[in-house]
Amino acid sequence: MALEERARSCLLRFRHRLEQDIKPPYLMDHMISDGVLTGDEEERIRTQSTRKDQAVALLELLLKKDNYAYISFYNALVREAYDDLANLLYDDLPKMSQNAHKSNSDSNTSYVQTVLSEGGVPQRPVVFVSRPELVNRVREKLYRLQKDPGWVTVFGMAGSGKSVLAAEAVRHQGLIEECFPGGIHWLSIGQLDKPDLLVKIQSLCFRLEQSLDSQSLHRPPNSLDEAKERMRFLMLRRYPRALLILDDIWDSTVLKVFDIHCRILLTTRNRSLADSVSGAKYEVEVESGLDEKKGLEILALYTGTKPIALPEEARSIVRECKGSPLVVSLIGALLREKPNRWGYYLRQLRQKQFKRIRKSSSYDYDALDQAMAASIEVLPDEHRELYKDLTVLEKDIKIPAKVLSVLWDLEPEEVEDILEEFVNKSLLFVDSHNKPYLYYLHDLQLDFLVEQNRTQLESLHSKVVHQYQQHYKDGPPTSGDEECLYWIRFLTFHMAKGNLSQELYSLMFSLDWVSIKAKIMGPAHLINDYVEYGYILDKENSDVRSQFQEFLSLNGHQLEQRPFPDVVQLALSQPRTSEVYRQALLQAQDRTSKGKLYFDWLNKSSVESLSRLVIHPHQGSIYSACFSHDGTKIASSGASKTLKVFKSTSGEKLTEIPAHDDEVLCCAFSPDDRLLATCSSDRKVKVWNVERAMLLRVFEEEHEEQVNHCQFTNTTRRLLLATCSNDKMLNVKLWNLNKPTSQNTMFGHFEPVNHCCFSPDDTYVSTSSNDGTLKLFQVSSANEWKTINVRDMFAESDEDVLVKCSTWTADGKRVICAAKNAALVFDVETSDMLLEIRTNRLSTVQYCHACPTSNLLALAFSNYAVELWDLEANKKMADCSGHLSWVQRVQFSPDGSQLLSCSYDQTIRLWETKKVHTTSAVCLKRDSDVLFNDEEIIVSAADNCNRLQVRDGRTGSVLFQSEEKSSRIRCTSMCRQPSAVALGQEDGTVQVLEVPSGKTLATLEGHTKTVLHCQFCQNGQTLITSSEDTTIRVWKWQSGECKVLQGHKEQVRCFSPLSNSPDNTRLLSWSFDGTVKMWDVESGEKLQDIEAHRGAILSCHASPDGCHFATTSADKTAKLWHCESWQCVHTLSGHLDCVRSCRFSWDSRRLATGDDNGEIRLWSVKDGSLLKICSRDGKDGMDSLHGGWVTDLHFSSDNSLLVSTGGYIKWWDVEKGEALQTFYPSGTALKRIHVSSDFSTFVTIDNIGILYILKRVVV
Repeated sequence: MALEERARSCLLRFRHRLEQDIKPPYLMDHMISDGVLTGDEEERIRTQSTRKDQAVALLELLLKKDNYAYISFYNALVREAYDDLANLLYDDLPKMSQNAHKSNSDSNTSYVQTVLSEGGVPQRPVVFVSRPELVNRVREKLYRLQKDPGWVTVFGMAGSGKSVLAAEAVRHQGLIEECFPGGIHWLSIGQLDKPDLLVKIQSLCFRLEQSLDSQSLHRPPNSLDEAKERMRFLMLRRYPRALLILDDIWDSTVLKVFDIHCRILLTTRNRSLADSVSGAKYEVEVESGLDEKKGLEILALYTGTKPIALPEEARSIVRECKGSPLVVSLIGALLREKPNRWGYYLRQLRQKQFKRIRKSSSYDYDALDQAMAASIEVLPDEHRELYKDLTVLEKDIKIPAKVLSVLWDLEPEEVEDILEEFVNKSLLFVDSHNKPYLYYLHDLQLDFLVEQNRTQLESLHSKVVHQYQQHYKDGPPTSGDEECLYWIRFLTFHMAKGNLSQELYSLMFSLDWVSIKAKIMGPAHLINDYVEYGYILDKENSDVRSQFQEFLSLNGHQLEQRPFPDVVQLALSQPRTSEVYRQALLQAQDRTSKGKLYFDWLNKSSVESLSRLVIHPHQGSIYSACFSHDGTKIASSGASKTLKVFKSTSGEKLTEIPAHDDEVLCCAFSPDDRLLATCSSDRKVKVWNVERAMLLRVFEEEHEEQVNHCQFTNTTRRLLLATCSNDKMLNVKLWNLNKPTSQNTMFGHFEPVNHCCFSPDDTYVSTSSNDGTLKLFQVSSANEWKTINVRDMFAESDEDVLVKCSTWTADGKRVICAAKNAALVFDVETSDMLLEIRTNRLSTVQYCHACPTSNLLALAFSNYAVELWDLEANKKMADCSGHLSWVQRVQFSPDGSQLLSCSYDQTIRLWETKKVHTTSAVCLKRDSDVLFNDEEIIVSAADNCNRLQVRDGRTGSVLFQSEEKSSRIRCTSMCRQPSAVALGQEDGTVQVLEVPSGKTLATLEGHTKTVLHCQFCQNGQTLITSSEDTTIRVWKWQSGECKVLQGHKEQVRCFSPLSNSPDNTRLLSWSFDGTVKMWDVESGEKLQDIEAHRGAILSCHASPDGCHFATTSADKTAKLWHCESWQCVHTLSGHLDCVRSCRFSWDSRRLATGDDNGEIRLWSVKDGSLLKICSRDGKDGMDSLHGGWVTDLHFSSDNSLLVSTGGYIKWWDVEKGEALQTFYPSGTALKRIHVSSDFSTFVTIDNIGILYILKRVVV
């Protein structure tokens, strides 16, 4: 359709005037948006050297265009405020009538375009992405104006796409015909003073009147009041069913000019503007950002590529600006001109260089910073200053009004009113789903504030800290509400940013702060603070920073326990030279004076911790953990069915994904760390986007049994994923992530495959199977290359040889596999075994991993240990002890500096490779005896070399150490006079040795099986022993005379004198045969024999007054018996598990019983009634109320306190049944505790061989 002659003549007539005044670049933006000008045409015009030359070229081109181009040029003049020039062209606008366009085949589009063009509604942008949900919401509101006048407000922050949305909503023939047959008229307002507003309305009136007959023309209105009346007349009389669109309204006074009882759609950043006018009101909120898909679609349209072909920077740009339509469009337009600047514009966005992201579209501001500044400038001065304070917020953090109430020193109600104003002006966002409401800034708003106030950042952060200190003079908030969470989490951040070093030192070097923050936020945030602000803290005292960080890193898993542990008690286990210990001791002494219990670990200097960090990420066993390739993250998975990703420096959780329907057996990072693969007992393999925690792929059809392991190739050159399963044949597969099915299946194993591993150059995959072989497959062909028969290396064994896993040395020349209790090293080319690492442990090697940067090999064992071996020297380099259950996985960090291990004990431990070493500390066995002699504490126990040791408990010095025994030592007992120690062995031998000389005083033979318990009588001349051979022997050990007490049918694990009197000759014994027997040790006569329980008897204790004794059993009951009548007085029922231990109080009025579920019950001896149930706080991580079985119980001499052992040690208030204190050992599974008569000193040994001498803290 050629340009009408009238329009052509008009352009020629006013050509000179137009060439003198117009600025083509601004006009061309609109014309490109309308689709009447191409990018190439714009480029040709822009290359002209002067503005006038550009104007000449534009008009030359326009004369060759059609009627739409003329109308678009006219609308561009109106939008850019060339009203005088637009008036020159108005009379000759082409008349594109409704009927004329309805005759076209594209009648709907033509009709709508004509109506909108005549009304000055901007055309779709050249790059347009539909937002149908929002468009339909606006149209739904507009349909409500069909019968009656009213207001539809479309509001949102700067650059959210309000104007485009409004224009798109009216681009609908049905809406125009049914609701607005009088036309749609667009008026761009912006920030105008009254004279400029009057000019805008004069222009609109002129346009409306010109559409009528020429006699309707009036002189332009001279004032806003006159303009308002003229508008009222035109809209009510001449255009009664027209829609007036007011774009970009800022001020309610402007809106009042249009309060003329007509139909109006307005776009604004201020939600509350329409409150100032009358009539029906409707509103639509425009979200601040597009989703990633639509953001990428815009960039693809601008750059002429498909979304899938966009570079990775495209996705980063969309994420960085949170999908802001304005920013995406601005950058897209810039990239259309400079397609090689993806990285440049991403950097500008990240560096907040908003001025460089300049206008290249029909937006009203020259640069992004101007668009955001405009919103702030309309605030009152005092509110502008308050808004500036929001500069200190962190991205993506929502805060309650109470925080700002503290910051601004205003009443909360006043703060809420101010925040409502900010929200209404789209300067702030509100999360109304929370109560109280939470407020937050869009990333772009925050970036802009930071850039604007860069020179004041320090003072703004300082203001936050000082206001906090004023408000919380008496200590930090501990309520746990949103305000409390904000201060506890971000106070250190504000101190660091405010350069308030002294305040930061005082806070972070305080045990009180550690306790409060750990309780409210968990330990990971705290550890992260010491890592992040370490450079500041080290200026004050790097040793103290290191001491606090180490305390948290090694006790973090304890600080996640609920109920929350006493941090002061935990800190008392720190070295005496530590500032953490010094503060803890002072606090313990202070609290002790007020009645609290604390216990100092006297011999802790002899214990060295080699772990760098202990993390408790899951409830349930951890089966897999791995480093990211950059070493900054760790992923873990296990029985909880979840996948977690956290920081390797602090354990701070980054992502948590409910990954599978069953246990997640393995997780693995891709070589670029963007992806994570998981496999599960549910037979599925899944691939996840790490950053977005989004599922990308599911492979669920091909594996028919649980998938045991998954691993990506080591490089991205050809990314593949290997998986292996319990399938009988099709058990090893390679997957290309772009294909829905496996790329290859490796055939060869006919038993479950436990592990698969790529060689360093990705040429081969090694597979480890229950069939006793290690196979190497070629990745390119999926053909089997070699088979190594690992089972042949264990020819002496009749058992099946299960190959657990394999690992490659960094040079790819050796492959190492784990089977039974060995790690075997093979030459890849020849298949020859080069080295065999056989451990002397009675456990299996669960996993092995070769260090990528050294000759070290890490081994994980089923007996809770981790070892490091030097492959060249065939020498063990380190013992890493600390896990409390089977270790499932070990892995070196990519640089080899760290090692992680994960275990069934629900923890992940990190070790520094250079700091761990072969431990020289001797581990003790838990079967021990202790003598308390005034201030002296003497301990006897066997060590891990099967030597008997007698130690001074206070100093740790060894008073006596026997030679290594050929048969395992199972029990020990000490005698004061003469000074001697007895030991019982697995071969049935009993020895008595002089202390400290070590001279053998007696060797007593007679038991035919393991000696389980031995005890000297008070006279020191008699030694009693019991055995697996079902007998008890009473020895006059100096002469060798022996009486054998026979009658039990199963092993006798323990016995007890009926009383502690020197004259007592009666002995109680009990057995797994369910019987209790009483003996006269002088005569050897059996005095009583009863079948006490249907199950094994697990413990027995006689009351101090000699009237009763109690038995406990695997049948879940305890029983009270009368010593004289041997009648059962009371059966105590209620325990839900085996009753493992019992103890009478010293006044014989109470009985305490403990079970395998960790529960302790207190009973009345008189009537058998239940007095209290202890340990009702909730189960711990070991699914117990006490960290394991309750194995021992002791009352204090005044009967007010009770101590119990299980996974840890607890002290109780007997009257209330409440826990008073808990001591967490490094290990677990405590067997017994020795208690001094004054209840001030406690001695025990844990399952990893650490001795604890605990002394009650006194003032």
